[in-house]
Amino acid sequence: MTSAPCRLAVLISGAGSTMVNLQEHITRGEVPARIAVVVSSRSDAPGIARARALGLEVQVLGREPFRREGIFDEAAYSVALAALLSRTSPDLVVLAGFMTRLTGPVLDRWPVMNVHPALLPAFGGEGFYGHRVHEAVLASGAHVTGATVHFVDARYDHGPIVAREEIEVLPGETPDALAARVQEVERRIYPSAVAAFARGELTERCPVKNRSRGGP
Repeated sequence: MTSAPCRLAVLISGAGSTMVNLQEHITRGEVPARIAVVVSSRSDAPGIARARALGLEVQVLGREPFRREGIFDEAAYSVALAALLSRTSPDLVVLAGFMTRLTGPVLDRWPVMNVHPALLPAFGGEGFYGHRVHEAVLASGAHVTGATVHFVDARYDHGPIVAREEIEVLPGETPDALAARVQEVERRIYPSAVAAFARGELTERCPVKNRSRGGP
């Protein structure tokens, strides 16, 4: 008798490319899991249509109802998100470009995994996302960058590191070119980390796995 595949809840806010990449790895049998639900924080996120085209269940939990006098209530949002996620009983929550910080109601109930486009703890924290990260890397004169997969806690880009892989920053590189190469790393190491969790190989105090360009 085989065990049921690991159930994933994937949270998106934009194009959903990370979610699509993960589903492709699942379809090829490389990740022993299934996406039980995709939750978007935006009703107009392009990733919603992409998820539905893949036959995945989609739920939308917008941020606007949780604004009070222009201030976003993170705690109330997490309470609502936890109630939504409980309907599908995920084993792991996977952040895939999700732009809302989570708090206790979610973090205390499920393990949450994220991928960051730099070598944490460098170039992480509030405000470091998307192209801002790559622009900061280039402005700093750093010679290496990469991507990091980590378990999530209540601090931005913090929590136990699962895996990371570094690449060289090339002379004269633009933020767009660097972003494309870092995304290639993300597309490899994130599904691999999810697969390791699904196989029961990871805990939230797992050892760090470091990989360099050209490594195994």
